[in-house]
Amino acid sequence: MNKSGFGFLRAAAVSPNTKLGNSMQAAIKITSLARKYAKKGARLIVFPELCLTGYTIADLFNQELVQNQALKSLEYLCQKSVEIDALLVVGLPLTINNAMFNVAALIDRGVIKGIVPKSYIPTSNEFYEGRWFAGADRLTVKVVEILGQTVPIGTDILFVSEQDDTAVVYIEICEDLWVPVPPSSSAAIAGATVIVNPSASNELVGKSDYRRALVEQQSGRCICAYVYASAGANESTVDVVFGGHCIIAENGVNLRENKRFVQGSSGIIVDLDTQALVQERIRTTSFTQSSREIINCEYRRVLVNLPPAAPEVLKRPNPLSPFVPKDPARQAKVCQEVFSIQSAGLSGKLRSIKREMVRNGLPGDPHVVIGVSGGLDSTLALLVCNKAFKDLKYDPTNIHAYSMPSVCTSRRTKSNAQMLTEALGIKLEEIGINALVNQLLAAIGHDGITQDIAYENAQARVRTLILMQKTNMFIPAIVIGTGDLSELALGWCTFNGDHISHYNVNCGVPKTLIHYVIAWRAKTGRPKLRRALKSILRTPISPELTSAIDGEITQITEEKIGPYALHDFFLYHFFRRGCTPRKILYLAKLAFKNRYIEKEIEHWLRIFIIRFFVAQFKRLVTPEGPRVGLVDLSSRGGLRMPSGISPEQWLSDLDDR
Repeated sequence: MNKSGFGFLRAAAVSPNTKLGNSMQAAIKITSLARKYAKKGARLIVFPELCLTGYTIADLFNQELVQNQALKSLEYLCQKSVEIDALLVVGLPLTINNAMFNVAALIDRGVIKGIVPKSYIPTSNEFYEGRWFAGADRLTVKVVEILGQTVPIGTDILFVSEQDDTAVVYIEICEDLWVPVPPSSSAAIAGATVIVNPSASNELVGKSDYRRALVEQQSGRCICAYVYASAGANESTVDVVFGGHCIIAENGVNLRENKRFVQGSSGIIVDLDTQALVQERIRTTSFTQSSREIINCEYRRVLVNLPPAAPEVLKRPNPLSPFVPKDPARQAKVCQEVFSIQSAGLSGKLRSIKREMVRNGLPGDPHVVIGVSGGLDSTLALLVCNKAFKDLKYDPTNIHAYSMPSVCTSRRTKSNAQMLTEALGIKLEEIGINALVNQLLAAIGHDGITQDIAYENAQARVRTLILMQKTNMFIPAIVIGTGDLSELALGWCTFNGDHISHYNVNCGVPKTLIHYVIAWRAKTGRPKLRRALKSILRTPISPELTSAIDGEITQITEEKIGPYALHDFFLYHFFRRGCTPRKILYLAKLAFKNRYIEKEIEHWLRIFIIRFFVAQFKRLVTPEGPRVGLVDLSSRGGLRMPSGISPEQWLSDLDDR
């Protein structure tokens, strides 16, 4: 396997503007488009169903002239494709043993590597293909002699890259996707990671939405890439209209689609990540269990020249914030859903406590205890508590919020905490911790002046001690944890300090997403709450564990451990996509090219790897909390790994470049 490409395969779906009924002109146009997209780096180029003749020529398919011209145009494509550095998939009619088949041919630089017949022949409503074509089940041969080449033919062919065995191509044609069990389902189980579909799907009101959903869902169900290219506007409009719809999806996500009803040729080009698809299949154990469905199926594997690439410009989404959708509407929906999951999780926890209270004859509602620092994390946690209590119609005075300032607390965060609780109508009680911290430091022989780790952690542990003790005053009560997913990944929490709670509502939410959830809540809040949240959003991220100077923040988290934008990017690709450190660095370099130089990104990536491995002992004893997204570091279900494991080979991967 060629590691340099990181599993990226550039594919194109193209709808050509060709003249109906002139196969040679169609071949010339397709050749020109193939050259164009190959120059853009596409190594797999898919054209529509029956593109060498046109889909709507109807009874003319029975003309010997049409059949012969289709073969001549295929021959022309073979001759010209020798100089085109890509695989081409084209559609044509092909007669074999007194039956005509609707087929797709895969051409590899002049050589026809395989021919795939359409399995399901639609003959209802506006479709009547059964008038001319036989289905794949009527095929009586495994190979065919065509244009002087001996070519495998059938629906059992997997085209495997010689250079990267994660790139495995399978072809199904149009209607094959629309049936209850598409042929691609079995092919994916057999190893196909890229499904291509040459199609001629006409346009009806609402049909494009359904077609798009089919492509997306099949790519998600099969954990594959799906490249779909449909016939364009130059098809006959006697009874139907074609829009030239091209779609490329990957694992349930629509990566790109074109604008329909373009009069000229149109197409799309995307970099597919076949390595990530294979990793996702490995993690999804039910995918391999489904292999029993094809236990009696045998697929032929044909090697093709399909090299991976590591392009300087990646033609696929590579967002700076992979946890946060770029589209504002989608972003708001995700923020609302995150907030709802958090509050529903806490509501469930509180309901279970309430049931025990009723069973034991205890009056009233459960209590929650929370430390409010004036920073992002405790703000979101308090908002969640407020929402849960409202949903349950519990007594809001049972939310006990505490500000626990020390000499390290700034005026800004203290003010934020006051504004927030006032806006929510929650009483904030202040408990100064300086005396307790000094007493603790003196007891262990610390001078109380040196601002080392012991000095910093003493504050975090004293605050947790106070919160835990407060719960004993409100029976029953639980401490609400505030630490987020990013801090958990980096171990940026004090063991047995802010690391511990009875229920942590933020444990599944990364820092970058927390910022957006609070901003979303600010938009929907009343003016007083909006002002408080906007002030909190503008406040630098800080643990405030070193002395404030003139009431100002002196300790900036991101200066010490690195930007959260980078760390969340690393976390997503490391944990969710299973990328190697080299690949993460490559992706981050492209995504953050206008913000950080490669040397900076690599430095913080090494910090991330070291901290991620070293922090596992903290994750092994984290409290309960709701899983919110696809990345979950809970030792109970999200992440299983031993503590003490060395990050050496992951760091070495960065050296091997």
